[in-house]
Amino acid sequence: MTSPQGRQAGRLEVDLRRERLSGPSAATLIAALNAELRGRYPNPVDCHFDLAEKEVAPGRGTFVVASVDGDDVGCGAVRMISERLAEVTRMFVPGSRGHGIGTTILAFLESEARSLGATRIVAETGVRSPDALGTCRRAGYSEIDRYGPYVESVVSVCMGKVLGPI
Repeated sequence: MTSPQGRQAGRLEVDLRRERLSGPSAATLIAALNAELRGRYPNPVDCHFDLAEKEVAPGRGTFVVASVDGDDVGCGAVRMISERLAEVTRMFVPGSRGHGIGTTILAFLESEARSLGATRIVAETGVRSPDALGTCRRAGYSEIDRYGPYVESVVSVCMGKVLGPI
């Protein structure tokens, strides 16, 4: 499944496509994300790698892969966690940071959340993830109380935003 293609991220033309969480590009990007997170957060209790295929199934969420010139350069997911609340998760842009790819992915995921009925969106990242924190802040997210599985985490930074109309 393909979403609107040719979105501009900085000077790069970014193609976004929906992919099953079990798809080959998703699996490769998620494995790289998990490895990077284990390096930044070596304590296993600080790593929250929970995302199930059913959570990004049509009508509940989506998983998206970003590519530039045919190369996969990032990914992200959005899932509904209550009737009007969505969560961005598993967002990752390895090696291509600083080109607006994360911002492009995040904007797409916010649009998807709106289409699923979300009026608010949240995300969790960590204190050792300055790129993710910066992307969220630039997109209008502000820090909120830790929620769900992150309540007890000393390294989690939770952020949220009210979603405006499409």
